[in-house]
Amino acid sequence: MNDYRCLVVVGAQWGDEGKGKIVDVLAAEASVIARYQGGANAGHTVHVGGDEFILHQIPSGILHADKRCLLGNGVVLDVDQFFDELDALHARGIDAEPRLGISGRAHLLLEYHKRLDQASEKARGTEKIGTTGRGIGPAYEDKVARVGVRVADLQNADRARELIVRATQRANERLAAVGAETLDPAQVADGVLSRRERLLPLVLDTGHVIMDAYRRGERVLLEGAQGAMLDVDHGTYPFVTSSTTTAAGAATGSGIGPTVIDRVLGVVKAYTTRVGSGPLPTEIPPPLGDRLRELGGEYGATTGRPRRCGWFDAVVVRYAAQVNGLTGLAITKLDVLDTFDEINICTAYAVDDVGHDTFPYDLTLLDRATPVYETLPGWKTSTANARSYDDLPQAARDYLERIHELTGVSIDFVSVGTKRDQIIAV
Repeated sequence: MNDYRCLVVVGAQWGDEGKGKIVDVLAAEASVIARYQGGANAGHTVHVGGDEFILHQIPSGILHADKRCLLGNGVVLDVDQFFDELDALHARGIDAEPRLGISGRAHLLLEYHKRLDQASEKARGTEKIGTTGRGIGPAYEDKVARVGVRVADLQNADRARELIVRATQRANERLAAVGAETLDPAQVADGVLSRRERLLPLVLDTGHVIMDAYRRGERVLLEGAQGAMLDVDHGTYPFVTSSTTTAAGAATGSGIGPTVIDRVLGVVKAYTTRVGSGPLPTEIPPPLGDRLRELGGEYGATTGRPRRCGWFDAVVVRYAAQVNGLTGLAITKLDVLDTFDEINICTAYAVDDVGHDTFPYDLTLLDRATPVYETLPGWKTSTANARSYDDLPQAARDYLERIHELTGVSIDFVSVGTKRDQIIAV
């Protein structure tokens, strides 16, 4: 992994794969780390020593004292939450503010976006998408509809006030139509503008900063949120997020050209999880699924919601490899499987007695899909102290080799615990 200049770290399942830890490890060798999409709905958990850090908008590389960290134009910025997170880091002795930069082209996520998100989910009833309620979808809707408010708009306070008031009035019409509580446009504008003086010194052109570092021969790390199966184009639509979570989004969301990227690392758990509604073909029913959830601590870092758990799905990861152009895999949470007698891997789907080894784009097919499993023996011993590939039990190595064979992607890293040093470079 030391031969890259610009590396994208992307989730290759439904999010929550452990990207935060992998970015934290890789950040030691990079100069610039940039988030390229998503917002405060993301939750990247990093353990350093005995401390746990949950980062929602600030890139995971911020925990390294000498790294420049950026939020790209593809991010939707919740200003209040951003500064709350920044202040929490400062309270724990991490001086992050001087090392942070935010794209002036990034869009603001405002209070009315959260109200609209929550009202929309409530109106869907049993057909809800399962959003975090953090306003991500409505913020991206405004961006695409060309009525959003960008960070750069705050340069002119009067113009910003006008835009925010007008946008809140539009949102109020939609909120009133569904019987939801409306907002005072002036108060919304006052709240945003009260953050203006602190925010503006952080505003810059992220693409320019990244390319400057790249031309100096420094390494750049681009950090995604969520996972490929939640991509608005390539995921299990409509049960997806509202941004481009795949590696293609790294270029457009950070302000660089795609030819600058030379490596794409896909992060996957040694099993599969997802939060909220939507297909999960390998979902394990209770009590075994509940056992896996408890062993893996599978509860959302942002919402606390329990994650649905399933066996490793090679069909999903093969598809993620295709749409991301994966050059390597990082397998996380291998240690969670240490106590299982047998472990299943989904190699294909059966739909109406017809085999499928590619991921269906038609959700009606996916709803009828039955996973075709291959069963491997468990290793029944702790992997937590393994620091080299040879330290792993033979059965664990066989499991990893089978993942490599089924996905067609080489394994670059294996994580065997939450701590920074519980990582194996393969």
